[in-house]
Amino acid sequence: PRTIRLISREREVPLGKDLMAASATPLILSILSEGDSYGYAIIQSVREISGGELEWSEGMLYPILHRLEKRGLVGAYWGTATNGRRRKYYELKGRGLRVLEEQRRHWNTINELLNRKRRRVPCST
Repeated sequence: PRTIRLISREREVPLGKDLMAASATPLILSILSEGDSYGYAIIQSVREISGGELEWSEGMLYPILHRLEKRGLVGAYWGTATNGRRRKYYELKGRGLRVLEEQRRHWNTINELLNRKRRRVPCST
């Protein structure tokens, strides 16, 4: 199933589809900017860098990887893991790096605006 969840200490909260869709591409590209990887390892990286707060499924990840491949942002090749199993690895292309840099700038701008707004408007609770 296609799922992405944000897990809080109090309860599991579904991450909105819009936010999931907007954040998945830069997260994947960012992981691949550190080196080639395969699907399961990308899922594990997301879990690790989020401190266990994000959990992605294969059903969510692979369609995004295929779209990124069609857009020329990532490439794919078959390789053999140390245990002898064949795995499909994904690598960041130059165009993908440029898109990642652009998306990082956009996310930083949004983050700055949200933080600025939070500082200006007191919480009503």
